[in-house]
Amino acid sequence: MSKIKVGVNGYGVIGKRVADAVVLQPDMELVGIADIATDWRIKSVRGRIPLFAATDQALTAMAAEGLSAAGGLEDLLAASDIIIDTTPKHVAAGNLQRYRAAGVKAVFQGGESHEVTGHSFVAQANYHSALGRDTTRVVSCNTTSIVRVLGALDTAGLLLRARGVLIRRATDPWESHLGGIMNTMVPEPTIPSHQGPDAQTVLPGLDLVTIAAKGAHTQTHNHYWTIQLTRHATREEVLTALRAAPRIAFIRMSDGLIALNSTIELMRDLGRPRGDMWEVAVWEDLVTVQGDELFLTYQVYNEAIVVPETIDAIRALTRTAPDAAASMHITDATLGMLQDFLPPTVPNS
Repeated sequence: MSKIKVGVNGYGVIGKRVADAVVLQPDMELVGIADIATDWRIKSVRGRIPLFAATDQALTAMAAEGLSAAGGLEDLLAASDIIIDTTPKHVAAGNLQRYRAAGVKAVFQGGESHEVTGHSFVAQANYHSALGRDTTRVVSCNTTSIVRVLGALDTAGLLLRARGVLIRRATDPWESHLGGIMNTMVPEPTIPSHQGPDAQTVLPGLDLVTIAAKGAHTQTHNHYWTIQLTRHATREEVLTALRAAPRIAFIRMSDGLIALNSTIELMRDLGRPRGDMWEVAVWEDLVTVQGDELFLTYQVYNEAIVVPETIDAIRALTRTAPDAAASMHITDATLGMLQDFLPPTVPNS
């Protein structure tokens, strides 16, 4: 069976991580990357990945910087079965017609609206409905986490309704020098914030409301959820439901993981590439159940969480894995996903 030929348009925060993940897949081949940049982000991959210019102007600029481009975007499309568009917000939507004209399938990211593709994707929730489609949209980092966690509770028959507060990072760490939020917090201007309705494009039956604000930090998002359960339940039932779901991992304050930065440092110590965390990190020791109410908090690594979903979306659109379980098994094994980042503490007997 021939490998899926994958191109990546946009080699930024998400694009470079998707490209690296594609290289790890036994059934995929990275044909190349396209971009308009000519700075350190592109020079760092010189000779390692075939480079294409996303525009005619970029082709000229690359030549001036001594970067050898293999061609333009159309050349990358011609060599690809599927293109992963990780260009900046709203740029991707303008590329859709180019992809259609080239006859290639396309995966977009959560910065674009649901209407661009008519389908939004989280592997564990709706892989089947993406099979054979020409396009899909992997939802945003926060929305991905919502679907994973609330979807796990819904699958277990425990979820009635959910109300969440999201504290979002101000900007990506690599561009924090460009300006940002300092010594304040900025509420999003609408309630619900966009993440709740976005999650409902994947799981329409969810009864949830989200409220969000941007904080003065650049590493990861933090969610706080108050959840009405369908019945009185125990804490162990909730933990069992979360453990039964893929791509949720547990962290514990008792291990000293008491803040967002400590989890990121742990990822580095575990040898994760770029310190990435693809899982949703739920604080196990803070999961609290009172009757039919559940309270929990978790951490979302915005730079990496959508990478495994994007890999699974490739298989869904190309019909190279029959179901979510088959695709996720490959993806999770190649990335090295965990359910516990550290072994659970065993009480002294």
